[in-house]
Amino acid sequence: MKPTLLRRRHFTTGLLLAGATLSPALRAQPRLDSLRLVVGYPPGGSADLIARKLAERLAGRLAGTAVVDNKPGAAGRLAVDELKKAPADGSVLLITPASIMTLYPHVFRQLSYDPLSDVSPVSTVASTGFSLAVGPKVPASVASVDDLVRWCRANPAAAQCGNAGAGSMQHFLGLMMERELKLDLSHVPYRGGSMAMQAVAGGELAMSLSTEAAARPMHQAGRLRVLATLWADRSPFYPQVPTFRELGYPGLVQQEWFGAFLSARTPQPVVQATAEALANALASADVREAWDKVGVKIDHCAPAHLQSTVRRELEFWGPVVKASGFTPES
Repeated sequence: MKPTLLRRRHFTTGLLLAGATLSPALRAQPRLDSLRLVVGYPPGGSADLIARKLAERLAGRLAGTAVVDNKPGAAGRLAVDELKKAPADGSVLLITPASIMTLYPHVFRQLSYDPLSDVSPVSTVASTGFSLAVGPKVPASVASVDDLVRWCRANPAAAQCGNAGAGSMQHFLGLMMERELKLDLSHVPYRGGSMAMQAVAGGELAMSLSTEAAARPMHQAGRLRVLATLWADRSPFYPQVPTFRELGYPGLVQQEWFGAFLSARTPQPVVQATAEALANALASADVREAWDKVGVKIDHCAPAHLQSTVRRELEFWGPVVKASGFTPES
């Protein structure tokens, strides 16, 4: 089964120009005293950095003050539990990567939330691609995916691929890559994609498939080599690196988006006002610059579109997880 190629409405010049003007819906919505942006990860990660910049832009606009509330634990799930308990007035906004909503229902047997009924989608705010990178354990002569395939077949004991943890999106993408490339890889879980990339850069591991946010700093420093990406088109961060689709692997196309969600009980006018406030925030030049530093692209869509995206990707990941033989965790 091929990955879903996400097609969302990205910013156009007209939307950027319109960002400076508040719509009637946003003007009519009473400004909150405070806004809490909940993130299921510790400070310093991609989701946290995205939330902090959004808080900076939303303070004084959507709310008098806006703060980030980190709720790390349970692989990001605690933040969704926090949103479920939140008042339905728009004062608590969850910022989360896609996998929490689209993959985890197939990975955990007892999930405390339903991504289709317990949250109200607002908008995507960013998206990132995935990079296949090799390090010093792989000879410098390996300069392409075809080279890597040959090297792995000649060195099966060293053909190890790191990921961000068992059951993570990177884990299943690694399994998909293994199948597409007709390889026999050992998949090594780490506590996060950055740790897997550190292992590759340190020569402990041959390769890893991780987010561009985790790979780009070490790629720029010359500590590892990115051979391909899973974008549909070439990455804005590695324009010289081919995509798997270019190389003849159309099944290896996938992104991970970061989305904003409110309580499921939130009135639609509040959801719409929040979506428009986010659109205005994302239209600012300083947010674009901040996203570039994090290694993500600006991404925005309407609430209904995000709802359909969650539903579609839920349907996609189910068969992928089942085909992998992965045993759902409790």
